[in-house]
Amino acid sequence: LSSGINAEYGGAKPFYTPEPDVCHELIGHVPLFANPEFAAFSQEIGLASLGAPDDWIEKLATLYWFTIEFGVCNENEDLKAYGAGCLSSIEELENCISSKSKKLPFEVDNIVTTPYPITTIQPVYFVAPSFNEAKRKVMEWSQQIPRPFTAHYNPYTQSVELINKRSNCIKMIRDLANEMKTLEDAVMKLVD
Repeated sequence: LSSGINAEYGGAKPFYTPEPDVCHELIGHVPLFANPEFAAFSQEIGLASLGAPDDWIEKLATLYWFTIEFGVCNENEDLKAYGAGCLSSIEELENCISSKSKKLPFEVDNIVTTPYPITTIQPVYFVAPSFNEAKRKVMEWSQQIPRPFTAHYNPYTQSVELINKRSNCIKMIRDLANEMKTLEDAVMKLVD
């Protein structure tokens, strides 16, 4: 953790803290990354960047900004923040759910071309119908990134594997087949 300097605010309510900011990391990112679903979402954006051209890297960085850092979605018809930047700042959290800020539909092609300030409260948020829908749209969009391979995270070896040869594909198919056998066995043991 490279943050650690700005843990004290001198009794003031923080508006926007200078970087590095341990409070943002600990209050915003750590709880979210403890959630496997959220951590996988962040990781998928990172994996999508491997081998991507520079203009697509910039788009992915913007997408990361409006999701992992400043993501907002609907839940039971209420706005809910899921981005670390929203969750680690009282003013940002109030702003993202208030009528003061602009709310736009979660359309990835619009998100990736939207400029954003990095040192002030956000003027705009892209609201997904749900967190799962945000993930689905991002993963679907990332399939169009021009690159000569697909990247996959292997949780057993804790490494990134490139799927760029037939042998890589065959190995992955076998691994998935084994996982499916385990799942099938579990389903067969379930009692209705």
